[in-house]
Amino acid sequence: MPDMTPTKRPMPLLDPVDRVKTFDEVATGYSAEDAAAESLRCLNCKNKPCISGCPVGIDIPAFISELRNGNISEARRIIGLSSSLPAVCGRVCPQENQCEKHCVRGIKGEPVGIGRLERYVADNAHAGCSERPVPTGKKAAVIGSGPAGLACAGALAAKGVSVTVYEALHVPGGVLVYGIPQFRLPKEIVADEIKSLKDMGVEFVTDCVVGKTITLSELREENDAVFIGSGAGLPGFMGIEGENLNGVFSANEFLTRVNLMKAYREDSATPIMHAKNVAVIGGGNVAMDAARCAKRLGAEKVYIVYRRSEQELPARREEVEHAKEEGIIFRLLTNPVAITGENGFASGIECAVMTLGDPDESGRRKPIDSGERVHIDADCVIMALGTSPNPLITRSEPGLATGRKGCIEADDNGKTSLPGVYAGGDAVTGAATVILAMGAGKKAAAAICEYLGIS
Repeated sequence: MPDMTPTKRPMPLLDPVDRVKTFDEVATGYSAEDAAAESLRCLNCKNKPCISGCPVGIDIPAFISELRNGNISEARRIIGLSSSLPAVCGRVCPQENQCEKHCVRGIKGEPVGIGRLERYVADNAHAGCSERPVPTGKKAAVIGSGPAGLACAGALAAKGVSVTVYEALHVPGGVLVYGIPQFRLPKEIVADEIKSLKDMGVEFVTDCVVGKTITLSELREENDAVFIGSGAGLPGFMGIEGENLNGVFSANEFLTRVNLMKAYREDSATPIMHAKNVAVIGGGNVAMDAARCAKRLGAEKVYIVYRRSEQELPARREEVEHAKEEGIIFRLLTNPVAITGENGFASGIECAVMTLGDPDESGRRKPIDSGERVHIDADCVIMALGTSPNPLITRSEPGLATGRKGCIEADDNGKTSLPGVYAGGDAVTGAATVILAMGAGKKAAAAICEYLGIS
């Protein structure tokens, strides 16, 4: 019989007082007892509504059922049929807006902790070395080794396609390694997932900027198909006075220095600013990551400056809660209008106090300038305002159609305006979630196989 306890088994966490002094993972994961107890809350619904919320279509009741019966290896196998990055997704996916949103248990209580169970299975049952399928003789190039590229590469390799992944940075993983902090997603987890792909025969070429080091045209000549999963790494700015002052960073640069280059370590050759007062502009997960990193670098005060109210914050609720626990100060209904400085360095931000009007096109209430102004002291300002695709690839290939904000135009299966070229993830949608990018990569791989005549 299912356990009808109305609340999830809580996730064990490091103490906030201790964790702000380290980059160790905050959520320590379920124990075997926790996982067993939480698995009993699943009703194993006949209609399986949770699956409809999963962008890669994991058979959630099936893997939870195997976990409940003690068959953790079989649970891992079931997840692996749909997802190539379960240890990653179990940590960073917004399950509350996807699979768990549709969970029947959420009607009269909390939904089953699907993401927490996925993480437990991935962490405690190895997928094993996948047998290499019979080669088809077909070759594909994948541009970008973020979640879309990795998902596409894995799905193609499983069908016997020879896959080479091209990565601009010196380490594969894309946003998983440069964008998400160690305390949310340990890089060892990403390395393990990439090793699994290498075991399947996927090759990785790093330090290769497509559009500069090699062109899309050259990749098309050398391969039977190309997938573009280059992400959205071009940062946005506000265009306000003072953005060129020293001490003003994009969240991309700041997080890359911290996460990829490990600037927080004493032996790192990459410098980073150790500021006293830090203001992070924005309210998404990237803003939370930047703020929490700044706190760990020793900042006395770290502010999240967001122009709407807490109700409209786009960040995951648990990330907001963790930030608050760690002492991050939220300055809501506050919008920067200028960055002030002294001797070429940032010293603070002048902000408009906002009120909320009617909902705008995003469905959230529109922020309106009240006319009141406030000042926040800050010797470091981090812009976490969203990103758009880097134009290097599209500028070097005029035949590749683009749309709003330079995003590549592709149909629902990832097909672009160029024959044999497919695209997915943030390069098509703009900045979104890891699991949505994975879903796009997986769907594009299926379309590529159809294009190549592989069943």
